Amino acid sequence: MTATDRARELVNVAALAADSKQAEDLVALDVSGPLPLTDIFLLATGRNERNVVAIAGEIEDKMIEAGSKPLRREGRAEGRWVLLDFGDVVVHVFHEEDRMYYSLERLWKDCPAIPLEINAGRVPADAEATAE
Repeated sequence: MTATDRARELVNVAALAADSKQAEDLVALDVSGPLPLTDIFLLATGRNERNVVAIAGEIEDKMIEAGSKPLRREGRAEGRWVLLDFGDVVVHVFHEEDRMYYSLERLWKDCPAIPLEINAGRVPADAEATAE
């Protein structure tokens, strides 16, 4: 079993939202094989608690705009590991220390990574400089 097209579309919405708030180390994993309840995990890292909360807030706003309301959210008050469950997509926004400690990529290493479209349409900074 593989992730649905709708789940792939939504994970890109979430990834773009996370990227807009300077999330780091974005990874999407197709967990539809071992987990019957969801298709994709999106992992993102924030530099500090405020950044983690800002990333999670932006993801939630953009996912709602895309027609996907959160079924559950956890950890927002602490800002260390925020979990946003949108059904087909579950987003994990970690503080960098917590991401290293829990190492979800290692736990789900057998699941294929999904390419993200966060750089689509973006002009590299060095290309802008040479165009002038």
